[in-house]
Amino acid sequence: MTLGVMVLWRRFGFLAGALSRDNQDGFMKAMEFTEKTLVTVMIGLIALCTVHAADAGDRSRVLRLATTTSTYETGLLDHILPLFEQRQNIKVHVISVGTGKAMAVARAGDVDVILVHARQAEDQFVREGYGSYRRTVMANDFIIAGPADDPAGVKGMRETGAALRRLAGGQHLFVSRGDDSGTHKKESQLWAATGIRPQGKWYLESGQGMSSTLTVADEKNAYVLVDRASYIANSKRLRLHVIVEGDPELLNVYGVIPVSHERRPSVKTMLADALVDWLVSPECQKMIEEFALEGERLFKPASAAETDAGDTDGHAE
Repeated sequence: MTLGVMVLWRRFGFLAGALSRDNQDGFMKAMEFTEKTLVTVMIGLIALCTVHAADAGDRSRVLRLATTTSTYETGLLDHILPLFEQRQNIKVHVISVGTGKAMAVARAGDVDVILVHARQAEDQFVREGYGSYRRTVMANDFIIAGPADDPAGVKGMRETGAALRRLAGGQHLFVSRGDDSGTHKKESQLWAATGIRPQGKWYLESGQGMSSTLTVADEKNAYVLVDRASYIANSKRLRLHVIVEGDPELLNVYGVIPVSHERRPSVKTMLADALVDWLVSPECQKMIEEFALEGERLFKPASAAETDAGDTDGHAE
């Protein structure tokens, strides 16, 4: 008789004494079956606990990054993150959303770090205590893309405000992201500078990411504000052409911000800091500078971005 059955026999053996020989044999078989069942259950529980422990360990090595669609859809992150993941023995879980949404999930503590492109909103995010600090990572520029025949006659204009005023004055179809993304924030600033509040049938809001918004603009033969990297990444499938470019107001600077541990204690501060250090390191900056699609480099490194923006505190606490 095994130990498990002996324990059960001591507890319930008196019942067997009141049974016939056949019933006693049945009782013993039932005890043996119960023991096997208990052993099976215990093994299952141990295995389940082991899986949960391993899963918890895996989660501890996952860094959650919320970032703008332009860094994801262009393939930049696939270019610069694998080496970091390998060296740190972690997995970076990327959430590709607009800048506004990235900041919202960061405020809720659902990500550890954000990579976005709306400087005023970034500075406010840090001032409010949700971000520990900000670092400039890179830059490119915005352009206004539009139909090849340019019905508004704005092609080649170097002053974005003048181009927008002409678009509004002629009620030429314009597609906005309308999603509180970094691109939408920049567009809103540009319209505000003209004193025009765009509205009416000629002004459409897609409420979608950059690639989807470009598709809408292309299908409707409309104008659209887009960062150059996203335009290049989608150019093969578009009929839209670059119409307005080169205005210093169209500079597009990207910053990385770790979520504050004081505000959200669950964030992985050390891993977030490690990612920031990697993004601004000379090695990664070189990778960013050399990243190209269709033979064109998509981003400038942080040093060039800060010079263009006149930014002297991009690397300050």
